[in-house]
Amino acid sequence: MKAQDLAPYIDHTLLKPEARAEDVVRVAEEARQYGFATVCVNSCHVATAARVLAGASAVPIAVVGFPLGAMLPQAKAFEAREAILAGAREIDMVLNLGALKAHDYQRVHQDIAAVVEASHPVPVKVILETGHLTDEEKVVACALSKAAGAAFVKTSTGFGPGGATVKDIELMRAVVGDEVGVKASGGVRSAEDAVKLIRAGANRLGASASVAIVSGQISTAQY
Repeated sequence: MKAQDLAPYIDHTLLKPEARAEDVVRVAEEARQYGFATVCVNSCHVATAARVLAGASAVPIAVVGFPLGAMLPQAKAFEAREAILAGAREIDMVLNLGALKAHDYQRVHQDIAAVVEASHPVPVKVILETGHLTDEEKVVACALSKAAGAAFVKTSTGFGPGGATVKDIELMRAVVGDEVGVKASGGVRSAEDAVKLIRAGANRLGASASVAIVSGQISTAQY
């Protein structure tokens, strides 16, 4: 797999809190130019991304409950609905880490299901924030996400500890099987990183270093 072949796997990402409208325009224009799958932004920027991407193959993603996941399910569901009205065509939500750690699995499931229902038929990815989780917790989070109707499970926000690893992608793919997508995000900085994660089972990559990746370069970007 060549570097330029990776573009259709990539969610071109801009999630910095200080991002401006002109930054979103730049990222969306890069997605059109390079053929990235999507542009992933905070919900306040979805309308801008959607405007620039009109007619392009790339679509806007909104993150929901980002980056902590510690919001009421109703708040996450409301944000998802509003983001979709603004033009989002995929939703990346952060699960309730505290509930998962407390083994309150019903609450975790309900939290995800509320966003899935609010977003239908737009697909929902569930961000696990794997750097905070044990392997057992990753397995449970993947199983709950699948049961709640999520379209993808995703490793990281890029704001927590660690990022995507081959080991985690292999584990997540083993749990969800072929019915649910796996998105690797956090620390994907080169084509070599990207290929390893795809071979491990990822079918989507979240990166702010997208242009460097498809150009065969290595980025110092943190996401």
